Amino acid sequence: MTNEAARLLVKELLEEKYEQYNRSEFIENDPIAVPHLFKKKEDIEIAAFLSATIAWGQRPMIVKKGMEMMQLMDYAPYEFVQNAGKDDFKRFQKFVYRTFKDSDLVYFIEALQKLVAEYGSLGNCFEHLYKEAGNIYDLLILFHCRFFQHKKPGRAQKHLSNPAKGSSAKRMNMMLRWMVRDDNRGVDFGMWKFVKPSALYLPLDVHTGRISRKLGLLTRRSNDWSAVEEITSTLQEFDVEDPVKYDFALFGLGIFEKF
Repeated sequence: MTNEAARLLVKELLEEKYEQYNRSEFIENDPIAVPHLFKKKEDIEIAAFLSATIAWGQRPMIVKKGMEMMQLMDYAPYEFVQNAGKDDFKRFQKFVYRTFKDSDLVYFIEALQKLVAEYGSLGNCFEHLYKEAGNIYDLLILFHCRFFQHKKPGRAQKHLSNPAKGSSAKRMNMMLRWMVRDDNRGVDFGMWKFVKPSALYLPLDVHTGRISRKLGLLTRRSNDWSAVEEITSTLQEFDVEDPVKYDFALFGLGIFEKF
């Protein structure tokens, strides 16, 4: 079999699995279930960011803790971020998910509060920064800088990735997928029209990296930003307008099928 024929078979597999797993019935057990609690754009943005922030480890626990965060914010995350003060933060004292603790959550809420006060919403902030950056890589670096500009982050800084330091920025790329892609499947929200799906990068993690290498789509061994660029470039050969749609396929093959 020629390399071209083999690559065609891989594309057919990814297209099949994209169709299989890009469905609303998979939302319930995925971190995207947290922002799907809401209808208001501003609530969805905050919920998506916070849910993505803790999206590592066991998916059921990620969803559980994401829902807990929303409950602690009275299921009104945008309003809470706008108006919360020191007394309101006391309710977070027992919150912990792995290394993300109550102090980290308070820091993140305070940082979001500053950004929302300046831009009106988290989406407006990302739109402004994207116009300044011009691409996703520089957007993520710029957002990281702005997010931590008002107060020394301490240990909280490790919970927001920075591709300038080589990070794959999996969780931020995942959140961007949620907010940007719009294929009318009822999964991704497609609310941030200022970014084209073609500009997105694959949310690369252990599972998608392993499957990508097994399928011959990725040669780099480390799951770092260089690997993100390589796998996204490869997927663009299959769909230049929407390469990140194959995240559903790669993730599904890894998580559900143990491929």
